[in-house]
Amino acid sequence: MPEVTPIPLAQLTTLRTGGAPARMIDATSADELVDALRSVWAEGDPWLALGGGSNLLIGDEPFEGTVVRVLTHGIERMPSPRPGFARLRVQAGHDWDALVAYAVGEGLAGIEAMSGIPGTVGAAPVQNIGAYGQEIVQTLVEVELVDESTGAVSVVPAAELGLGFRTSALKHHYGSAPARQAVILSVTLELAEVGDGPRPIVGEQLRTALGLREGEAVPVSWIRDHVIETRRRKGMVLDGADPDTYSAGSFFQNAIVSASFARTLPAECPRWPVTPDLDPVLVIPLAAYDGYVPPPSDVQSEVKVSAAWLIEHAGLRKGFKLPRSRAALSSKHALALTNRGSATAAELAELARFIQGRVQSEFGLILQPEPVLVNVEL
Repeated sequence: MPEVTPIPLAQLTTLRTGGAPARMIDATSADELVDALRSVWAEGDPWLALGGGSNLLIGDEPFEGTVVRVLTHGIERMPSPRPGFARLRVQAGHDWDALVAYAVGEGLAGIEAMSGIPGTVGAAPVQNIGAYGQEIVQTLVEVELVDESTGAVSVVPAAELGLGFRTSALKHHYGSAPARQAVILSVTLELAEVGDGPRPIVGEQLRTALGLREGEAVPVSWIRDHVIETRRRKGMVLDGADPDTYSAGSFFQNAIVSASFARTLPAECPRWPVTPDLDPVLVIPLAAYDGYVPPPSDVQSEVKVSAAWLIEHAGLRKGFKLPRSRAALSSKHALALTNRGSATAAELAELARFIQGRVQSEFGLILQPEPVLVNVEL
């Protein structure tokens, strides 16, 4: 098992916080990853599986446990049972954007709007990453994972992962444990074989972001190039020379609220309807059927509202910082908390709490953090 000299986590996370762990293991193959995790779990010490470190805020004190670095990589193309589609099985430690670049180069569509998102493939289903109307849930077939409770390796269909808006059964939400404690070993996606010819863009959110008219056709490579440029303008593409990118991307989730609550917000607040999760199939056992079919339940629609708009209109402009703090909102994007130079996790958490309080006071809702918080409180 390749145990290595521990590296301070501030050097391995995009928010640049966190002390050195007591122990560190580098796993470069799936077998090494499984062996390392089983060994750590058997010992019962605190542990952290670390991929790209782009969705973590880690406390300032040394991590009193073992960090297992997921350094596996590789893409396997496989046939799909659906005509016009192909499947990609990708190792968990593979760079996400490198996967998107590969898919686009192969003329495969379904993840191109998620170009430029930092991190690894194994973390993508945990967060159900998404951008501009695309989410990994739309193309995810299954994951291979190892469960902490049993140490067993299994293949789990996407439908059993509890995938929702920036969440899954595997995610450590702030203040609660995941429904299933496990580490992903590989991910299988199913993507449409479209080549690199122009094709109409269906999603309104993506068309709006890229300035496209309804029905306008562009290649997947064009979408990738323009999404990356759009993200770069917002400081959402990692750049060692740009402190605006020393972040975890969007620190707060866009809020999902009821339609009635959304009507209490200013009309200018950007919002998008959320399709309700309906189950249209009603099964009544024949022996119990008495001729009456109950009416369908009334499901209230929900609305996603822009957290960035709420932050800015609570009076916190891009670049905002508290006095004497080295943490600040990005100068390019009000939704990103950034480390402006040796900021501590405590400084970033203080800024996050201040933002939550201002938005709650102004609009009556509490923004929820998107990154996983380790040894730090809001």
